[in-house]
Amino acid sequence: MFSLTPERKKWLISATIIFFFGIIFAGGFNMALSYTNTTEFCISCHSMKTNFEEMKEGAHWSSRTGVHAGCADCHVPKAFIPKMKAKIMAAKDVWHELLGTIDTPEKYEQHRWDMATRVWAKMKATDSRECRSCHSFDHMDFSEQDRFASKKHSTAIEKGKTCIDCHKGIAHKEPEEPEENDS
Repeated sequence: MFSLTPERKKWLISATIIFFFGIIFAGGFNMALSYTNTTEFCISCHSMKTNFEEMKEGAHWSSRTGVHAGCADCHVPKAFIPKMKAKIMAAKDVWHELLGTIDTPEKYEQHRWDMATRVWAKMKATDSRECRSCHSFDHMDFSEQDRFASKKHSTAIEKGKTCIDCHKGIAHKEPEEPEENDS
């Protein structure tokens, strides 16, 4: 018959407790991660309400086919490691919200160009990965697109362009580039 020594029994109890706490932690972590991917969470910061109102005016919010995108669909990668990197980088937005850097529409507009160019650079660097979750050249039927779109998409493939090269301002108001100050 198999018998457990007191040391072995303590180890087994400890391992079982750690295992169950690990499951509880993983479940809680996953729930928190899922919650922070909701549009409701994103717009809980006053400064993100500006973007939300703009997004509601576009095709990504409401379309004739019923397709609907929330904040995370465009700004948070699906894969775990890139998602965690994006979450860490998003901490700066929370920090600036707390500091009051962008807490009024006027302050938000002052920083809009810098914020937009950072997002565009990220999208360019990832080949518009989040866009391609829904839009893929491989699944486009160019014969169903108007002549202009079909030509532009075909040319984009040939030139190795990515979505953000042509579609800046598609979900939010495109900011005007600030004028250079020569003084």
